[in-house]
Amino acid sequence: MITIKYFASLKAIAEKEEDSIEVQNPISIDQLSDIISKTAPKMGDIIRDKKVMISVNQEMADSDTIIHDGDEVAFLPPFSGGS
Repeated sequence: MITIKYFASLKAIAEKEEDSIEVQNPISIDQLSDIISKTAPKMGDIIRDKKVMISVNQEMADSDTIIHDGDEVAFLPPFSGGS
């Protein structure tokens, strides 16, 4: 089971804060975006277009990262700021 968390404005786009997906084998972020697209098409597009920051088990990740059963994946909107 992969736990997926959506933060900030992405909660509204995904229409949920958290989700769980059962996987039999390790998958890539790109494969995960295809799965997410089935229930939240706009969120899948945002992930594929690399318009979000991704963490896997609280470590920054990219689309090549492999996700395993038991992992936690978080999607965060891009941050800006500073002076």
